[in-house]
Amino acid sequence: MTKIPLPGSPVRGSKSGAPVMALLDLLGRRWAMGVLWTLCEGGPATFRVLQERCESISPAVLNSRLKELREAKLVERTAEGYAATKLGHELFGHLEPLGAWAKVWGKALDSNI
Repeated sequence: MTKIPLPGSPVRGSKSGAPVMALLDLLGRRWAMGVLWTLCEGGPATFRVLQERCESISPAVLNSRLKELREAKLVERTAEGYAATKLGHELFGHLEPLGAWAKVWGKALDSNI
């Protein structure tokens, strides 16, 4: 299986593997958060449909991220394709306010130009 960052094991930015650092290491991988976000907002999707929704993601990267997110129990295979799990949706619920804040931050940065 793919090696995902795990709480309790050394990860990028943390020798102790603090759970939040393991999560940030996983979500910091190219397209990981984008794939989870897309599945939570758009619902289940086949590989091809998910690739179209993510626009510029390569098949190899999408395949890797799906394997990692499945191993992390954030995404699962269903009859409809790939879908966010209950844990994935719960995480998305915590990320949504961060997305809203990022829009405010972006506007604040634009106003200083």
